[in-house]
Amino acid sequence: MRISYNWLKQFLKIDLPSEETAALLTDLGLEVEVVEKYQSVNGGLVGVVVGEVISCEKHPDADRLKVTTVDLGDGNPPVQIVCGAPNVAAGQKVPVATIGTKLFDHEGKEFEIKKGKIRGQESNGMICAEDELGLGSNHNGIMILDSKIKPGTPLATVLKIENDEVFEIGLTPNRADAMSHMGVARDLRAGLIQRNKNCELITPSVSAFKVDKRTLKIPVDVVDSKLAPRYCGVTISGIKVKPSPEWLQNRLKAIGLTPKNNIVDVTNYILHDLGQPLHAFDAAKINGKLIIQTVASGTKFTTLDDVERTLHEDDLMICDETGPLCMAGVFGGKSSGVTETTTSIFLESAYFNPVTIRKTAKRHSLSTDASFRFERGIDPNITEYALKRASMLIVEVAGGEITSDVIDLYPKTVEDFSVFLNFDKAFKLIGQEIPKETIKKILASLDIKVNSITDAGLGLTIPAYRVDVQREIDVIEDILRVYGYNNLNFTKKINATVANSPRTEDYKLQNIVATQLNALGFNEMMANSLTTGDYVKLSPQLKEEYNVRMLNPLSNDLATMRQSMLFSGLEAVSYNCNRRNSDLKLFEFGKTYHKLLSGYSEKKHLTVFATGNRQTESWTNGQPKASDFFLFKGYIQAILDRLGYVKTQHKPIQNDVFSEGIALSLGNDVLVELGTVKKHILKHFDIKQDVFYADFNWDLIIKLIANKIKFQEIPKYPEVRRDLALLVNQSVPFEAIYNTARQTEKNLLKQIQLFDVYEGKNLPDGKKSYAVSFVLQDSLKTLTETQIEKIMHKLVAQFETELGAELR
Repeated sequence: MRISYNWLKQFLKIDLPSEETAALLTDLGLEVEVVEKYQSVNGGLVGVVVGEVISCEKHPDADRLKVTTVDLGDGNPPVQIVCGAPNVAAGQKVPVATIGTKLFDHEGKEFEIKKGKIRGQESNGMICAEDELGLGSNHNGIMILDSKIKPGTPLATVLKIENDEVFEIGLTPNRADAMSHMGVARDLRAGLIQRNKNCELITPSVSAFKVDKRTLKIPVDVVDSKLAPRYCGVTISGIKVKPSPEWLQNRLKAIGLTPKNNIVDVTNYILHDLGQPLHAFDAAKINGKLIIQTVASGTKFTTLDDVERTLHEDDLMICDETGPLCMAGVFGGKSSGVTETTTSIFLESAYFNPVTIRKTAKRHSLSTDASFRFERGIDPNITEYALKRASMLIVEVAGGEITSDVIDLYPKTVEDFSVFLNFDKAFKLIGQEIPKETIKKILASLDIKVNSITDAGLGLTIPAYRVDVQREIDVIEDILRVYGYNNLNFTKKINATVANSPRTEDYKLQNIVATQLNALGFNEMMANSLTTGDYVKLSPQLKEEYNVRMLNPLSNDLATMRQSMLFSGLEAVSYNCNRRNSDLKLFEFGKTYHKLLSGYSEKKHLTVFATGNRQTESWTNGQPKASDFFLFKGYIQAILDRLGYVKTQHKPIQNDVFSEGIALSLGNDVLVELGTVKKHILKHFDIKQDVFYADFNWDLIIKLIANKIKFQEIPKYPEVRRDLALLVNQSVPFEAIYNTARQTEKNLLKQIQLFDVYEGKNLPDGKKSYAVSFVLQDSLKTLTETQIEKIMHKLVAQFETELGAELR
């Protein structure tokens, strides 16, 4: 938000340097991000003075040039200046850019005036035309000034060039009361009073407002006062729509607005002056009375930007007896707007329901200065005052007469807020005692009335425009920001409490897993829990009726809380792949959200993604090697091993997410599902390479994890390895061999490892070969060859019986 310092000084008589004012505003919570210089003419015409042409002779070597001598009023002899303007003549008062002056033309291009020679004649400056000073585009001749002006007078003084400083304030969304120059002035006054610099808030008087005639009355009907709690209006006739006067244009230009015409400019001025949005209707285009109401869903309406919009049944509209004219508090309509031919207007000033305005603005993807203020909450008590102020300004800059009484429909007054401030609670939260008289002084400077005083605290009435101050804690925050955080005392002693928590705390397990994944080359990501509801169409497992929808979504793409973390992860994969970063290892801790018949449900997950090459191309690695399913499975198994889930069961799965995958379970509880994401899902995200995805049920991981660590002594006796080449049917998975071996020898068999799979030549049809290693070890003694052979014979026999395996 841009605030003009000159404009601010209309409310407060202060002469502080802008740097000091910016620092004070920042201390008050209105953070000034930057202070910019503003000049109504680029460069401020510094170095340009009024000169008097003493003589004017034809240039000896150029037909179109003239040699002049000009008195610059600086006490020195007149200087010689060569000029090409056809209208220059002796005795004129003209603008002269002296040597070293930097000028900006009407296109903003800078050029510097230098001493030089033109066709052999010395020239010590430049007599300027309008476009050379940046005052317009006219280059027919030099500017001729009033003959009464004294030579040497700075041209900026003659033309009343506006020099201003503009504060760019990073306004927080809760400070609706500070969305105007008057609002900022109120806060600044409170800060100055606290720093013993008393000043009064000066508000323009509307006592001179009067109705000239009662010749144009337009009735108003508010159908639902809950949607429009207050509505004011007045008619003004006999106006002339034209450009605004310089002072008004400069005010708007300083804060970055482009002047349109005197009527629109006044409404914009009042909006930024008082914080009250206004709207002007061409009275001749209003048929019958004005009706503030909602209209039927599907109604077509063309706004001022010439876009036809389809209205919602909850959109509040300003209508006449033939149809809608304006989207209340959001955007005007093309059919009723002010044009150059407008001679009478109906001027609206209203207080609309903030929720209604916000929903309308979001539905139609509109964000205007008016909706920005209405949806955050404006002051309902200045509605009529702002209308009168604007009416008087319009009569001043556009002529005309006020031709109706002020209509003020305000059936139920918006009440101020009542709060009780407890001194002890305030001091406890602040951390020190602030004198009670200081607190009262601060509250008074913020227009907060003290209704009752007791030893325990103060009974307060908060003005309705302070929509962010409705609780005791809000009042304490206001006191503290005005008192000054920098004025609080801080102790040199630091108190801390060391909390003892078990090793199975959620955050500790997350740190353990994150550390392991980081060591494996994975990067942690954080995706938005808000996403599009259309993703449920990619997976039949997800149901549209389970979507948790936002009431006021920022956009359609952020309208629903995610049911699955897969799609937000694929968005990140797609984003990186599109930027030539296709070798990815990502993981995320997060939640999914579901709307069930029994209520809302949140579930914690850990998701892991891998895609692209497992290692980059180099002279040591050779050609890059792509990630594969078994490598990815190893990563997931390593996580479970680290958490102590060693004895898990593997079960193949194939569903609407995985083209191939497995579930790792502990008994009947599925800890994690992993696999290769189906191609049609990847195609939706424009991903052209395989993506491996794992989804941990993190709630279950935490629930089942063992709290105690079991320690085992390192064996003193050697281990023995034996290998078998087993010929089995192609339908037999390695998991069957693994489980059979475990059941056959539970004590001495320590490891079972598959190190080769062969299918093809020299094998019978329908067969494949597994090369499996078995590691045996006794923790109490060295195994004998007899024991080893006995165990191996038992394993082979069991493989033959259970699986139909043969030794190769």
